[in-house]
Amino acid sequence: MTEDRYSNDVLADFRRERTPTVLPKVPIESGMVVEVIADGYVGALVRHANGLIELEDRHGRSRAFPLGRGYLIDGVPVELTKPVAQAAATRTTASGSFAAPEQRARTALASRIYVEGRHDAELVERVWGDDLRAEGVVVEFLGGIDDLEVIVADFAPTSKRKLGILVDHLVAGSKESRIADAVGRGKYGEHALVVGHPFVDVWQAVKPQSLGIAAWPTIARGTEWKHGICEAFGWPHDDQADIARAWQHILSKVTSYTDLEPALLGRVEQLIDFVTVDQD
Repeated sequence: MTEDRYSNDVLADFRRERTPTVLPKVPIESGMVVEVIADGYVGALVRHANGLIELEDRHGRSRAFPLGRGYLIDGVPVELTKPVAQAAATRTTASGSFAAPEQRARTALASRIYVEGRHDAELVERVWGDDLRAEGVVVEFLGGIDDLEVIVADFAPTSKRKLGILVDHLVAGSKESRIADAVGRGKYGEHALVVGHPFVDVWQAVKPQSLGIAAWPTIARGTEWKHGICEAFGWPHDDQADIARAWQHILSKVTSYTDLEPALLGRVEQLIDFVTVDQD
């Protein structure tokens, strides 16, 4: 028989060979080991930019290659693609709230929150600072609340300019409770909210467990409370600088709302809600 060399399609095999092979697409990631098919160069991916990858071999030498085909991973031909975009992790603030997306600084609200002392203000800032900045709420500290009625009258709160006040030791029958009641009954009572925690001092609002103690010491009447606490713990307490260092130690143990007593948490959240409602 004579071989028929012309009845078949001589380009059929050519087309089959030239049909692009579908390769698995592999997003690049730092540290992945890649082999370059063209010359057998093997390296770990150390960086990428502008459509190029940089591979570093076991001798510490680096070479750059374009993204795309022409690579092996574990002996399998692949097509290298851009890295998969990572969804931004949802961050929570120290107060347990979801952090707002980054945005331009907000203009401060006319409303304010007053707290009784500097330590109170520092503790509120540590736990609620992110939330307060997101809402545009400014916290100011008072030197005491004996003249609170006058302070409220000077501020002259309104429905659009509210005043929230956090005081220490707000318990039935105390001086603080009588002052708070007077403000509530006064001319500005509708737009000024006085709340407080039951502790002698805001230091006590930090959970004992966060300080590594079983309970806060009981301080005898007639002894200045902070000095008594420092003495009970064996800390220096000769002057105000010693007290300040003691407070900074306590404050350093507070990393989130979980380190604070619920009696304080609820009151601060109440104040934030009070001064921010109807403010947009």
